[in-house]
Amino acid sequence: MKSRSILCLGALILAVGVGLGAFGAHALRAMVDASALATWHTAVLYQLLHGLGLLLIAALSSQLNPVWQSRSAIFMLAGVLIFSGSLYILVLSGVKWLGAITPIGGVAMILAWLFLAMGAWRGKDA
Repeated sequence: MKSRSILCLGALILAVGVGLGAFGAHALRAMVDASALATWHTAVLYQLLHGLGLLLIAALSSQLNPVWQSRSAIFMLAGVLIFSGSLYILVLSGVKWLGAITPIGGVAMILAWLFLAMGAWRGKDA
């Protein structure tokens, strides 16, 4: 995955995260209970943090091994889609079994950060 693509994805994830955060703070508050709203906020927080993570991966591209950089970005994106996405759908639909999918996204996020560390360790030329 190219740095420009990673940067664009990070910016889009952040923009959508801000919008979903505003939706949760205003419109969703009247539709769901406090527990569901807390779940929504967790989804937004992790989305925003990992959107920033994608920007970090792009910004550090001159220092990262490109294979590990790409793996890190792919897993970070997958983590956001699976972790945050499953929580958003859970809150909006009430389908509780979606909570079983959420940890897969969390593992993808953890792996993304470990892959970033490996990319830094291996460096651009390794």
